[in-house]
Amino acid sequence: MAHDHGSGGHSHDHTAGANAKMLGWALALTSTYLVAEVVGGFVFNSLALLSDAAHMLTDVAALVIALMAIRIGQRPPDDRRTFGYRRFEILAAAFNAILLFGIAIYVFVEAIQRFTDPEPVQSWGMLIVAAIGLVVNLVSMRLLTAGKEGSFNVKGAYLEVWADMIGSVSVIIGALAIKFTGWTWIDPIVAVAIGLWVLPRTWVLLRDTTNVLLEGVPSGLRLVEVRAAVSAVPGVAGLHDLHVWSMSNDDVSCTMHVTLAPGADADTVRKAVTELIDERFGIEHATIQTEGPGEACEESEHLHD
Repeated sequence: MAHDHGSGGHSHDHTAGANAKMLGWALALTSTYLVAEVVGGFVFNSLALLSDAAHMLTDVAALVIALMAIRIGQRPPDDRRTFGYRRFEILAAAFNAILLFGIAIYVFVEAIQRFTDPEPVQSWGMLIVAAIGLVVNLVSMRLLTAGKEGSFNVKGAYLEVWADMIGSVSVIIGALAIKFTGWTWIDPIVAVAIGLWVLPRTWVLLRDTTNVLLEGVPSGLRLVEVRAAVSAVPGVAGLHDLHVWSMSNDDVSCTMHVTLAPGADADTVRKAVTELIDERFGIEHATIQTEGPGEACEESEHLHD
């Protein structure tokens, strides 16, 4: 039997295009405004501000995750963490999703109570806080623009800030409507609308992070297609023990046992399979074990099912 470990020529530095300094500034601005928005929500009795603050929390988490991918995730593997530290960002993202679900439940319960028992809302204070939030979002988007094409994490943070800008605009519109109509029930409606905007993306985040933690097949990949493509490589008579998983959202790995056709050269087949799964499926790290025709492969323990 022979083994081949391929990485497709890719660097492990998946966040090389990210600018940690710009991420740090965006995080500082967003975190400061998050605190201000929570305080403003309680002071001005605005549920819409509190709901938007929950959305702003996703921005803070996305920025923290992007920074972790640079500062912690790039640490090399060691004797205790042989795969490195990139999984840390997935744990943080999963925690963020669970926290957001809890906040959303609080907002919805509070909104129902305010529909039945409306409370006064200080619309001017609500408007000022939301306007400041809009400025913060615009500045943060500007800071993240340069790095968003070179890093999945920075792009995710950029999209989070962009989405939160919509929340700030919604709160501004709600505050103006309350100011000129006096209809305080607009506040819980805006809060629920923001919550309904956040929850689907939160569910997607939780679903994707859970899949990574369970070492499932990454989103966008189908195991049957990988199997069919490898089986069609010249010199491949069959394959088994095919496993595809990821350590983070943009780092796909694969292991497989390939049975060689009679007369096939093991090195040539391994190279062809490695190049195929890299170019067609974006699988950067592959461990390929070859077996001769009729050769029995002893069962072995697999850590990646």
